[in-house]
Amino acid sequence: MIKNIEFFRPKSSGFRCNATQLIFAFVVLFVAFVSHAQTPEQLFETGNSQYAQNNYEEAIKNYEKVLDAGYESAAVYYNLANANYKLNRIAPSIYNYEKALQLKPNDQEIKNNLEFAQNMTVDAITPLPQNIFKKWYRAVLGLFSVDGWAVLTVALLGLFTLSFLFYYFIASTSLKRTLFTVSFLALGLGLLSLTLAFQSQSEKRNRIFAVIFSPEAEIKNAPNLAGESSFVLHEGTKVRVLEQDVNWAMIQLADGKEGWIPVSDIKLL
Repeated sequence: MIKNIEFFRPKSSGFRCNATQLIFAFVVLFVAFVSHAQTPEQLFETGNSQYAQNNYEEAIKNYEKVLDAGYESAAVYYNLANANYKLNRIAPSIYNYEKALQLKPNDQEIKNNLEFAQNMTVDAITPLPQNIFKKWYRAVLGLFSVDGWAVLTVALLGLFTLSFLFYYFIASTSLKRTLFTVSFLALGLGLLSLTLAFQSQSEKRNRIFAVIFSPEAEIKNAPNLAGESSFVLHEGTKVRVLEQDVNWAMIQLADGKEGWIPVSDIKLL
């Protein structure tokens, strides 16, 4: 006859774990966890040390942990891009240089390294020509990020307020003229900066870009596998996303070509 399995049961006179002991044990475990967990700053510095030792794989892991913790900066994306570039990973390096450039649009070092990474791409795309006024507009709009234009607007309007107050209270006629001119220019430039801030925000919202991560992506003329192939793109190529559903995205190249690509083949910037 098979007997019922009997589990060991401690006697009631044995050790009892009360609430105080449980709280104490929890506190000890929590302190141990916190003491071993690295802050994003420490992870970043660890990544930098590993990068200096040519340990690029581990450096990438630590930089990605910083981003996973919800912290981002141009420096993190830039170093992550550099580590991927050292490993000849085209798409991740270009993607992270682009992310760094979004946060620091005027950083020449990021632009230079991005250009080096783009030289590794297969696709040669000639952008459509732009008129001189559109080039100037793009150049001015790209001087600052949305936050940069917002900060500049606040600073200029603050200068206008101070200049106007001094103008109102100071008795000197010559100084009044100077302060009136300064306040007028600050107000005009502040309003222009505010306009550019809204334009930059609109551009950011309406102009969505992505980087192709697939080694080779077949661009279709319709959002389905049965669609005809229009052209082929390769990893690292930057594209503009015009529309997107769950599985497909309609993209546009700098030369004006358009087509559909599986969402799994791209990573949005």
